[in-house]
Amino acid sequence: MPSAFARSLRRNATGIEQILWDLLRDRRLDGLKFRRQVPLGRYVADFACFDPKMIVEADGSQHEGSVHDQTRDAWFTARGFAVLRFWNHEITTNPHSVLDRIILTSKRLPRRQKASPSPGA
Repeated sequence: MPSAFARSLRRNATGIEQILWDLLRDRRLDGLKFRRQVPLGRYVADFACFDPKMIVEADGSQHEGSVHDQTRDAWFTARGFAVLRFWNHEITTNPHSVLDRIILTSKRLPRRQKASPSPGA
């Protein structure tokens, strides 16, 4: 039941996740549309952008060396997502650097082609 779990995570966001969400929401970062606590397969991504395909994770010390995170990242990558992980202290002490890395990564990733309007539309 990833969607019920994701709803619960959205309602109970950590302070760090809220800080990052405030910076990413409403296309505030370079026009990128992010969603938070997004169920993808059997996993839930902290933040997901689908154009370009990018996952952003906010990690505390419990994630250091996590085999589960490595497996999860491999699953996301196999589906075409770039995965960016930031330590919580990076988000609080240097948010501009975090945002710069997200923008730089987004510019290196393929974007969806916009449909051309039909003639006479």
